[in-house]
Amino acid sequence: MQTKLYMIVPCYNEEEVLPVTAGLFLEELTELALKGKISDDSRILFVDDGSHDSTWEIITRLSGQNPHFIGIRQSRNRGHQNALLAGLMEVKEKADITISIDCDGQDDIRAMEDMVDAYHDGCDIVYGVRSSRSTDKLLKKMSAQFFYRLLNHLGAEVVYNHADYRLVSAKVLKEFAGFREVNLYLRGMFPLVGFKSTSVYYERYERMAGKSHYPLSKMLGLAFDGITSLSVRPIQMIAGLGVCVSIISFIGVIWAIVSEFCGRTITGWASTVCMVCFMGGVQLICLGVLGEYIGKIYLEVKARPRYIISERTYEEEKETKKGESVL
Repeated sequence: MQTKLYMIVPCYNEEEVLPVTAGLFLEELTELALKGKISDDSRILFVDDGSHDSTWEIITRLSGQNPHFIGIRQSRNRGHQNALLAGLMEVKEKADITISIDCDGQDDIRAMEDMVDAYHDGCDIVYGVRSSRSTDKLLKKMSAQFFYRLLNHLGAEVVYNHADYRLVSAKVLKEFAGFREVNLYLRGMFPLVGFKSTSVYYERYERMAGKSHYPLSKMLGLAFDGITSLSVRPIQMIAGLGVCVSIISFIGVIWAIVSEFCGRTITGWASTVCMVCFMGGVQLICLGVLGEYIGKIYLEVKARPRYIISERTYEEEKETKKGESVL
């Protein structure tokens, strides 16, 4: 029995680039099927993340033109990670393997064949890893490198220069379905599942059309989510900082008492203001980090659905009811 592949393609306001890349996805799918590496029953699943443009209309039209194209639509915009999760969970009972890829055409589609080959060689997870960052601006390149090093330093298991271009087997998806986090950082969660894995290296290109929907603010938010979702070391660092500040403060108290007895004290406001500002800044930073963790706990305890599918371009199967919310 041949391997059934589902490509998972999250989309958000991609009316300009989707008609271009959809044909490339289909071409790669067809080529892999002709080579006998996947089944002809393989599909390309577009996940519309509550787009405000004609993205869903394009997905619906593509689905009507070719049975290899299918689509689902979220009831509202929930973010890239939730859209990707929706696609993975939608097909976990149907696919032998999935490959997630963005629809902007920046990731090298030809790397899929190497991923499938690695799967047939026994790997259950194949990470698509950028071989270089030559297309990035200097600031983005430096910040990305710093971020990956920081995550590893904080104890999070992440693959350097890997985003969300990866192959995952049905075996991994079955186990991954047991991860119930509301705060998602998928590229750091899949290494936690385990199983045999490898990496495929590829060149990343410029976006084929349209503009990026990941400005600096969203990238920073995703980075902070990754740190706080995968590691508690920031809280441990706060504890360490508190100990250091306490030691310094204790030394300062001893110095003040000695100075008082020696009669060398003078009245002044500069040292007092500096100490108050320093302590106030440290306390606010610590409260901010603690507040972020408490906020995530609050969201996890509420256990709201991570995605809600409002429409499908195909008749759903018995295991999933239309409009069902999946935690």
